[in-house]
Amino acid sequence: MSKMISGFSKMSKLEKISWLAENYFQDVKKGKQILDQYVNHDEQLQLLHDEFIENTISNFYVPYAIAPNFLINGKSYAIPMAIEESSVVAAAALTAKFWSTRGGFQAEVISTTKIGQVHFLFDGAYEALEAYFLSVKQELIKATDGITVNMRKRGGGIVGIELRDRTNDLDQYYQLHVTFETGDSMGANFINSCLETIAGEFEKEGISIIMSILSNYVPECLVRAEVSCKTEDFFPENAEVYAKKFVQAVEIANVEPYRAVTHNKGIMNGIDAVVLATGNDFRAVAAGAHAYAAKDGRYTSLTQATVEKGVFKFWIEIPLSLGTVGGLTKLHPLAKLSMEILQFPDARELMKIVAVAGLAQNFAALRALTTTGIQEGHMKMHLMNILNQLEANVHEKELIIEEFKNTSVSHSAVAESLHKIRTGH
Repeated sequence: MSKMISGFSKMSKLEKISWLAENYFQDVKKGKQILDQYVNHDEQLQLLHDEFIENTISNFYVPYAIAPNFLINGKSYAIPMAIEESSVVAAAALTAKFWSTRGGFQAEVISTTKIGQVHFLFDGAYEALEAYFLSVKQELIKATDGITVNMRKRGGGIVGIELRDRTNDLDQYYQLHVTFETGDSMGANFINSCLETIAGEFEKEGISIIMSILSNYVPECLVRAEVSCKTEDFFPENAEVYAKKFVQAVEIANVEPYRAVTHNKGIMNGIDAVVLATGNDFRAVAAGAHAYAAKDGRYTSLTQATVEKGVFKFWIEIPLSLGTVGGLTKLHPLAKLSMEILQFPDARELMKIVAVAGLAQNFAALRALTTTGIQEGHMKMHLMNILNQLEANVHEKELIIEEFKNTSVSHSAVAESLHKIRTGH
């Protein structure tokens, strides 16, 4: 029996749910109940959520948490994080507290330029194309005046346009490579509108426009964050030994892609959680960060570390295209609250905060890996998830948590202990 449907988007929410239940739910009543549990019963707020995307039938929640005690450039922050993975927030908070007594985090924005491209084909001499481009270059910029007027008032706009010859990579392929400053806006819609206008002005006989689109690779929208302390302050015992092991762990991530991917994924645990909590595009940020990690032709670590002359130093340089105005940052109530908690940062300040969150997460992971191992702390945090999977009640949870306070956690060990409690053995 076919489960294909026509006109699904035109159905009411109740009709969509009924069709889904009849065709895909094993237990119709339970399925509908779960969907209803996650609907916000403030109708106005739910309508706002419904209009973010298409075909909404409920909401999918992730925990919203706070990592306090971050000291960044001498200023205190409590950082909001939206993430479901165990131990991420705890690790960030622990790292923040550790560095708060060692001078805190230092962060600076290196550059904020963003990129968009008009991709086109041209079957002719490059010299003729170049001459045409130079003759219309200023007109291309002028054509966008109606779009850029407000952005220019805020110090942004189009920074430059280049003609790039890519025919060595693809036959007849060229680009208009356009650079932008977008102020406190992430600027995706602004950039794409400018590019489409430029493409329309540039196209003529012999030039075939393929597409016009911003790039999420923003190597010139760059921020740096770092921490440092005397090597002797790095760890309570054998500080120099552990500091060197930490540096070696980063060096391994620089030469071994299998390790680098996991290393950088840990960084993105911290970064994505803050990006999501502030209503920014965590997928774009992640894509750009991983591309930057491979910018020299091999995938490597996004962080670096040294021990020199008795000083431990750990830092990150990462591209981050973020906004504090527009999009969900001003629409989603929790995103707006996140901005309030962060003391209403501009885009440059938010870049620093997010970079610090990534550095903190990586520090926590590497410090655990090179000292006690990562599983002990992670599985302790994961214990509650295991207990919930096993449907333990409050009393059973208390007993199990006490039992595993000083014992290694595994799913099988917890299940066995819970079985013993339930059977009276």
